[in-house]
Amino acid sequence: MDLLILRHGQSEWNAEGKWQGQADPPLTELGEKQAKAAAQKLLSVGHGFDKITSSDLRRARRTAEIIAQVIGGDVSVYKEFRERDAGAWQGLTRSEIETSWPNAIADQRWPEGYESDDAVVHRVMPCLERLRGDYKNILLIGHAGLIRALDRFNDAEEASITNHLSGRWYQLNDGLVPKNTADFSTEALAHGLE
Repeated sequence: MDLLILRHGQSEWNAEGKWQGQADPPLTELGEKQAKAAAQKLLSVGHGFDKITSSDLRRARRTAEIIAQVIGGDVSVYKEFRERDAGAWQGLTRSEIETSWPNAIADQRWPEGYESDDAVVHRVMPCLERLRGDYKNILLIGHAGLIRALDRFNDAEEASITNHLSGRWYQLNDGLVPKNTADFSTEALAHGLE
């Protein structure tokens, strides 16, 4: 099975620089435009999908719905594809985190309630395995933390998720094999992604 996982369009909290975790802010107007532009780019590439899936969080679900309107298809929503829980950091900006937990991000010292890569992988992979039996080409609109967790689990070079609507191609047969990175975004961000 070929699988393309892309990060959602800009949400209100992205625009404010807040760590979202499993909070559920909606897309911004720019996020909706990003999704439409990404859909046009996906169409121009000509790679068809027999299934479009997304996280159940609004920012991913709405991105997937917009893309499906352009490229065709229905969206199936799965809570298993949610962003990792960010624990006490949810709703905080990077500077607020650095003030309360100096160097914690750089040192990878996560707060209580922060969902580990293993936990993310163990909720995502069974769902992907179920889908593998029925589909050959899947587009999944998810989250940067989900993509990074899958990459680290598979010892892949971390995908450079430098923008919304960027991510990675994977091959799922007997295991998940990371392939090329993908970027269907249309602009460079003026801030880092959280």
